[in-house]
Amino acid sequence: MELPLQEYEIENLLLWLDKIPLSRPKRNLRRDFSDGVLMAEVVKHFFPKYVELNSLVVSSNSKAGKMGNWNLLNRKVFPKLDFHVPEGMLSRIVLSSPGAIEPVLKTLREKIEKKLADIESKKLSLEVLDTRNLELTHEDIHLAETRILAQLAQMKIDEENIQRTMNQDLVVESCYKVKDPMILRQFLLEKDQTILNFQEIVKILQTKVEKLERLVQLKDTRIQELTRKEDTEPGCE
Repeated sequence: MELPLQEYEIENLLLWLDKIPLSRPKRNLRRDFSDGVLMAEVVKHFFPKYVELNSLVVSSNSKAGKMGNWNLLNRKVFPKLDFHVPEGMLSRIVLSSPGAIEPVLKTLREKIEKKLADIESKKLSLEVLDTRNLELTHEDIHLAETRILAQLAQMKIDEENIQRTMNQDLVVESCYKVKDPMILRQFLLEKDQTILNFQEIVKILQTKVEKLERLVQLKDTRIQELTRKEDTEPGCE
């Protein structure tokens, strides 16, 4: 979390933030996020129930007020994402120190994306369990099938986005001329972490595929059961 970001990583982070509606425009990240309010708004955008904005001191200019906001997030909000900002880093963020907020935002983004993937995976598990309900109708099964097709289509888009991002990173790496061995080592470490993150996403997608395949099998079995039941009921000639 303490390593400074490369320029292309900051640009990628800004593109991500541009998609999130915030209460004030972004002019300078280290100043905009120093009081913790926009940080809370980012989390609330994805997880509305995780954050109570009225508990924060809005637009606080005092160091104590800013630190109070960040400490509140560290205690009440960030643990829900398995995330924590060290005290030393908080002091740098509150003072708007250059290069302090960007690594924290990057890590927060990774935690948010992982949490969203975990929630989606649990949702799929519940859908599989729902198909075991013997009271399912043809309409229920049709709706489940529609969701399956939509989720498979989204997963295909996710895989294409992953591949596109990896290709973009390779282009950046090939164009990025590094002479300092320490900078090169740091760059390679970040690339390794990026690859690990992508591998984790692919693993989650593969798990989704397996669960969706099970859901399809259960759907087909249920259709067969309903068909046999209708054929054996009196008056179905």
